Amino acid sequence: MSWYICEMKLGRRDIRLFAICTVVTLLAGVFRYVDVGDVVPFVVAGGALAALAMLVGVSVEALGDRLGAGATGVLQSGLGNLPELFVCIFALRAGLVDVVQATIVGSILSNVLLVLGLAFIVGGVKNGPQDFGKTQGRSISMLLVLAVGALAIPSLTASLHTPAAGHEVALSNIVSIALLVVFALSLPAALQKQSVEVAGQHHAVTEVEDHDGEHAWPVWFAVVMLAISGVGAAFVSEWFVHALEPAIKAIGISETFAGLVVVAIAGNAIENVVGIQLAARNRADYAVSVILQSPLQVALALAPALVLLSHVVGGSVLTLVFPPLLLAAMILAVVITFVVVFDGESTWLEGVALVAIYGVISAAFWWG
Repeated sequence: MSWYICEMKLGRRDIRLFAICTVVTLLAGVFRYVDVGDVVPFVVAGGALAALAMLVGVSVEALGDRLGAGATGVLQSGLGNLPELFVCIFALRAGLVDVVQATIVGSILSNVLLVLGLAFIVGGVKNGPQDFGKTQGRSISMLLVLAVGALAIPSLTASLHTPAAGHEVALSNIVSIALLVVFALSLPAALQKQSVEVAGQHHAVTEVEDHDGEHAWPVWFAVVMLAISGVGAAFVSEWFVHALEPAIKAIGISETFAGLVVVAIAGNAIENVVGIQLAARNRADYAVSVILQSPLQVALALAPALVLLSHVVGGSVLTLVFPPLLLAAMILAVVITFVVVFDGESTWLEGVALVAIYGVISAAFWWG
């Protein structure tokens, strides 16, 4: 195998990524069993999650020519949330329901406010006002609003003391099944739509790869890397959750803040980097699509899947009854996103406003 790897002539980006993933993952494993304080294992495990998420993205990207652009886009958006899925499963087994609910909301907020805002800032400062497809942005953001509206129903039934109050578990299961059905039905359209989007994304990334002397991975190598990164994410997620409670006590933050900010940002490393890079290269259409597809999959697939999986993985049962402030922040964020993308144009000032809103919301959860 070493001969084949040498023959591939891995580029500088690949070598750096492999080195970073190997080092931080090994350190996270060592710090899981060696006492180096409460904060260091948490920080290193979070960095390992982000690095493995990047490796998942690069591995799926390498399969693009074989799978087709549409399938690659859907697969990348789905597998990009793999670290978050593992973290949430281990958190549920540990009884950390607040962390899981905050991670779900944080994944949506970090993409539609922080990452989209940073993309607008970088793209606007470098290229001036940027245009992106109105229809595309509106359709994704509208579907996101509808999905979040469905997620909000169990919380509203509980807070408004309706006859459904007290049946939140059953109602959450019904909502989850409905959202998963919508997700499955949306896949054909997403495959067709992303065939154009990912082709443009692949072209943008190829420009940099050619400059850096990168080479395409063989299929077998991309599959092996995808398997290794998936297994690594499972182990690192357990180490991350194990270090979570001691770290938040030492730092003085709440479980909600940790899930809302730390886990969400680390788990969305792919969209964080790729979306901002595409905006910097004046490819606003692809940047908006990549950034908004991730929270859409969180709302339509990740959150419902966690609700149903919580009945079989042990630990706590997850419902879609969110604390009022989390619910309000999620609804506010997606409505703001719809308004911002409605005109099909972005400016750096809009980006600053989005990032500022994200900072204010995050600060509100620092204490709990």
